[in-house]
Amino acid sequence: MNIVTLLPFIVLIGAMLLMTRSAKRKQQQAAQMRNDMQPGSGVRTIGGMYATVKEVNDDTVLVDAGPGVDLLFAKNAIGAVLTDDEYNRIVHGVEHDLKADGSIVPDDASSLTETDEPAADAVTDASDEQPVDLGKKDAEPAADSEDVPADAGAAKADDAEPKKTDGEADAK
Repeated sequence: MNIVTLLPFIVLIGAMLLMTRSAKRKQQQAAQMRNDMQPGSGVRTIGGMYATVKEVNDDTVLVDAGPGVDLLFAKNAIGAVLTDDEYNRIVHGVEHDLKADGSIVPDDASSLTETDEPAADAVTDASDEQPVDLGKKDAEPAADSEDVPADAGAAKADDAEPKKTDGEADAK
């Protein structure tokens, strides 16, 4: 047989061996992580529940999920053993101070916008402005709202041609 015809099979077998080897390595690392679990460490189960390890046995783990709630899991159900900082950040909302310079980023954008007027003046100025006309472009421009009564606009609309609906057509 020719080596060129065997080359695709050799590449396929090599790829399969590499994939199984990496999967086996990941399984060994996960088993080692589960075996290194100690009481008091924070864990995340494969279902996404966060708890604290109370007791580790050969095949099971007893975890404390809350006050008075102890759960028994298989060791294989533990997805990750978390560091203390990571567990406290996720479960208790305690942020570890990563920045030593003390710069604080505000939660809102108020510090990013600069205005010369106080906020109270800006609110009153906005209410004094005339409303924006959102009418059609082919409609006649309306005069100031003080000069035209409210019923005049309705009368002009009634004089215009009636609008056609989907069922009506011009064809006869």
